[in-house]
Amino acid sequence: MHLFVRSFIRSSSCLSVVLGLSGASALAAPAKPVPAAVAKAAAQADIPIPDIPYTKFVLKNGLTVLVHEDHKSPVVAVNTWYHVGSKNEPAGKTGFAHLFEHLMFSGSQNFNKTFLSALEGIGATDLNGTTNADRTNYFETVPTSMLDFALFAESDRMGHLLGVLDQKKLDLQRGVVQNEKRQNENQPYGLVYQTITENTWPAGHPYAHTVIGSMDDLDAASMNDVQTWFKTNYGPSNVVLVLAGDITPAQAREKVQKYYGDIPPGPPLQHQHDWVVKRTGTHRSTLQDRVPQARIVRVWNVPGANTPEEALLDLASHVLGGAKSSRLYQRLVVKEQLATGVSASDNSKEIAGQFEIDLTARPGVDVARMESIADEELRRLMQSGPTEDELRLAKNAFLANYTRRVERIGGFGGKSDLLAQCTTFTGNPDCYKVYLERIKAATPAAVRKAMQDWLSDGDFILQVNPFPTLAAENTGLDRSKGAPLGHPEALHLPPMQAATLSNGMKIVLAERHGAPVINLSTILDGGFASDDRATAGLASLTLRMLEEGTDGKTPRTALAITQELEALGASLGTSTNLDGAFVNLNVLKSTLPQALGLYADLVLHPAFPQADFERLQRDRLVAIQREKTVPRAMALRVLPGLVYGPDHAYALPLTGTGTEASVGRLTRADLVRYHDTWFKPNNATLLVVGDTTMAELKPMLEKAFGAWKPGQLPHKTIATVAQPQGTTVYLIDRPGALQSEILGAQLAPPRNTPEAVPLNLLNDLFGGTFSSRLNMNLREDKHWSYGVGTGLVAAEGQRIWYSDSPVQTDKTADALRELAREYVDIGGKQPVTQQELKQAQDNATLGLPGEFETVGQLSNAYAAILQYHLPEDYYNTYTAKALAATPGQVDALAKRLILPKQPVWIVVGDMSKIEAGIRALNLGEVRRIDADGKPLP
Repeated sequence: MHLFVRSFIRSSSCLSVVLGLSGASALAAPAKPVPAAVAKAAAQADIPIPDIPYTKFVLKNGLTVLVHEDHKSPVVAVNTWYHVGSKNEPAGKTGFAHLFEHLMFSGSQNFNKTFLSALEGIGATDLNGTTNADRTNYFETVPTSMLDFALFAESDRMGHLLGVLDQKKLDLQRGVVQNEKRQNENQPYGLVYQTITENTWPAGHPYAHTVIGSMDDLDAASMNDVQTWFKTNYGPSNVVLVLAGDITPAQAREKVQKYYGDIPPGPPLQHQHDWVVKRTGTHRSTLQDRVPQARIVRVWNVPGANTPEEALLDLASHVLGGAKSSRLYQRLVVKEQLATGVSASDNSKEIAGQFEIDLTARPGVDVARMESIADEELRRLMQSGPTEDELRLAKNAFLANYTRRVERIGGFGGKSDLLAQCTTFTGNPDCYKVYLERIKAATPAAVRKAMQDWLSDGDFILQVNPFPTLAAENTGLDRSKGAPLGHPEALHLPPMQAATLSNGMKIVLAERHGAPVINLSTILDGGFASDDRATAGLASLTLRMLEEGTDGKTPRTALAITQELEALGASLGTSTNLDGAFVNLNVLKSTLPQALGLYADLVLHPAFPQADFERLQRDRLVAIQREKTVPRAMALRVLPGLVYGPDHAYALPLTGTGTEASVGRLTRADLVRYHDTWFKPNNATLLVVGDTTMAELKPMLEKAFGAWKPGQLPHKTIATVAQPQGTTVYLIDRPGALQSEILGAQLAPPRNTPEAVPLNLLNDLFGGTFSSRLNMNLREDKHWSYGVGTGLVAAEGQRIWYSDSPVQTDKTADALRELAREYVDIGGKQPVTQQELKQAQDNATLGLPGEFETVGQLSNAYAAILQYHLPEDYYNTYTAKALAATPGQVDALAKRLILPKQPVWIVVGDMSKIEAGIRALNLGEVRRIDADGKPLP
């Protein structure tokens, strides 16, 4: 199911953290003008509105069907939208829509099997179900040959669910949903959404409760309640079905009629119309949470989706706080340095929306001053509106985003999703074109008027404050004596073409011409392993600073870089893993020639401005502090040193952020030296995937990168180490935690091991898929967890193989006992069976076509081949190798690699509640450590 229930029909582009505002003061000076070159590029980038052709028909039972043909890959996306969400829930029945989403995965009368496991078994990808306030949807992308199987399963749960829905299934999924609620609320800032919902909508409004609902209402749900809910809302007359991909309308009509035609229509339903509830005055609330930084969230009720105001407020949110070039980011993060992150977004739902501004404060700053300055920027934009250049950049951002959406047929945001959304809420499958026409037609005056109409009054402000560090003290009081008296107090991927530039830089191209999009990735050897303990975090911080400015022939500031990327409809990202660094550019084919000059400048001539270095260094220190509050990140930070030993190249925090001590010591000169050492053409491969050819590409790359000079390269040592001896359980205390995080880890062979394919199969059946042993045990059987998984951390040397199990606090010891038993049994008395191997093989092979739909997905695959020195035909031969694996071969691998007496266990949780139970298990030595991995008494 879904991990994030706060989803909206459409949200404007925004940064990942937050922004806030409050009282007014004198308006600041006008925003910096957009540079002329950037404005010119934006004006020339005339991005067309995408078109998704479709065929529409309606069955006699009311089922609305849309068909879109896309034959680039032998897969079909099946996207089913039920026009029912949490806003349709009556009082006392909150959470029903989401609970029923889970129940729909538990089997139906003629398909009585776990839906996710069954669909994984036929190679389904983008497989999930989600609920929001307005709809419930189920989607999967399946191989064309398996479409009948998927349609039978979807139609059977639509028409024949109740025959096998019993109390056991209801109780099981209720427990899973309640664990999901606990998991969401256990995260930093996890109660913000509920607090906003309860304070911004009046009692009785359809949006006045959260999607996931209340514990009491979930506990009270009866079999009669859920049966009535199904009969009322899940009939075909309340459904839109979209089939997109390798299928024709004639084929679709025949199959849909066959599988869905005999399902009776549901009853007539009433659908709520617009109910915006514009507020007056300012209402304020505060909330304490175990977080390292204060956060402010400011919300207004505004018109919802598919209204003229939606496009205008989306554009306003982008100019205000939707990008690094936005007014709030430049003022609060860059200039004043009062916030570490900002965002503004227009969150549109079916009958109303909410405009939201969020701010995460830098530790120690005056939060009230931050609010005041942010309010200045909002009022100034409301007073004068955006400039023509700002508005043009925002329009390009939205148009480029929609251009990328049509690259995918399924999953969140793909073509099938867009058609289903428009048809469900408007009846017009082309409603996205209306939205984008409004985007294109918007004027500064219209944006200004929309802001004045809706954002000048009626705000709710929530301030989230860090919970102070508190502890009891030993006062020596003997309470038995009382107190003294006193005073009161499987694929055929495009081939990789190779070329070399004049400076020796390697070029690899894979052509994909389905959409006018190109992905470039400069791959450099280095990664976290190029740091030492004294400079931990240097590699990732250097990569992060590439976009903060250049000092080449045409120097660029960070703002100019952001604006130029927006003008070109391009996006830039950098990343670092254990062994490498990546500079990625996703660009439209029409703007590639202009974008290459910018891209090369970023790679070759970063300026590392001192002021921005100091700002990002402080942000990195705050990020490390934040990691030490997130249970999973806390474990991943200390895990490598416990497995590899403290002196290994891989022994640094697996997040790559470094330590507070190492990052605090870094200087700008360290970044310059790192770039000079590792950024050389003979240490780089430029991977290009997308709509171009080598004949078009190579001359442009020679012009952009040909002057880059090669040089001597450093040597990186990745030692081979022995497995940790014996079983050790490390305990990290997180007082007040609602869940415990259990990580089990050991070492596995490198990514390019000849046994890579059977090892992947072993990982999948042990814990890597929904139907794996660990997940079926702790989630589906015991319902102690929302989800359990295992993973192999890719590396050139020995890899970490870990299991990750968030469990409810009172079941921590029981869950750890079960996990330890599973580690023993897989290589012992419960060998790998033919059935579970078959499930893993089917999932690994049938699902391959759906994993390489976008140029980004293809680029990731080719990057893995290049970085880890895999055979060039690794993915093309994957299916054959996977199917050739036998239970005996995989079982032997389990006996050899899964070492039940040698795993390292890390448990993060409230030790006052769980430590005694863990120690009583006698699994091995138990040690208490802090969030830095240092021993505690």
